[in-house]
Amino acid sequence: MENNKGILLESGTNELEIIEFELQNSKFGINVIKVKEIIQPVPTTKIPHAHPIVEGIIQLRGEVLPVINLAKALDMEMGAEADPAKEKFIVSQFNKQSVIFRVHNVTRIHRISWEQIEKPSQMYQGSAVHVVGVIKRNDEMVLLVDFEKILLDIDPESGIHTDRIKKLGKRERSEKRIMVAEDSPLLRKLLHDTLMEAGYVHTEFFENGKDAFAYLQKQAEQGDAAKLVDFVITDIEMPQMDGHHLTKKIKEHSILSSIPVVIFSSLITEDLKHKGEMVGAEGQVSKPEIEELVLLMDKLMNGK
Repeated sequence: MENNKGILLESGTNELEIIEFELQNSKFGINVIKVKEIIQPVPTTKIPHAHPIVEGIIQLRGEVLPVINLAKALDMEMGAEADPAKEKFIVSQFNKQSVIFRVHNVTRIHRISWEQIEKPSQMYQGSAVHVVGVIKRNDEMVLLVDFEKILLDIDPESGIHTDRIKKLGKRERSEKRIMVAEDSPLLRKLLHDTLMEAGYVHTEFFENGKDAFAYLQKQAEQGDAAKLVDFVITDIEMPQMDGHHLTKKIKEHSILSSIPVVIFSSLITEDLKHKGEMVGAEGQVSKPEIEELVLLMDKLMNGK
């Protein structure tokens, strides 16, 4: 494709690049943005009483990193068909954490649109939701793994907690109308409880940017400015429409453009902040820094 580097510099295109990898005979994907590098496996140092899916730790360029057996995390134990010679360590960074995932093989990198990614059905997911999207490519399917959920399973304290908001002291009830676009059911529930604790009691949740923007457009068409959403919080990685594209569409809309948008994502790093700035977001906060999000909401809406 022309301008191959462009996607990494451009924002709001509703596209992403994924690294495709294998566990057993199934194909999975991880957003390139989450990957620092891919290395050959090295021996790990075992940690007593570690979580069952944590193989141990290794030292990489002076940093001590945990190694997670992804097959075990997804209940796909390594079988006879897994070739140790093809195994790889995917060195990842998100949620302000660095972690390594052991996979059976890394096959390719390709670019796709978020529109090609479907939300997995609860019927075949069951209660252990570790897949956030299904990519249909020709005759095969690639599953996008919920890596954040895996880390939360290992360390529940690393997630969002209402206790953090209680530390901010007693808070007044706010009549502001908040809209949240977040594809994870778990995070929607945590955000609902936390925003309620923070006094933001009027909150609408949507599981992707496409549904969120349709709702905003409908509000704009009704022409009642008093009922318009006061504030938008969006994740980045979502099936159908990602948060950068949603932000761009809001900021390009004649009526919606004045609504403050804050991106709340595991992908917010100093290297990637320019992407949110390019699409016009008023703020960007890394998960799970919920206190920072609430304080930014207070600041941005006080002047409205």
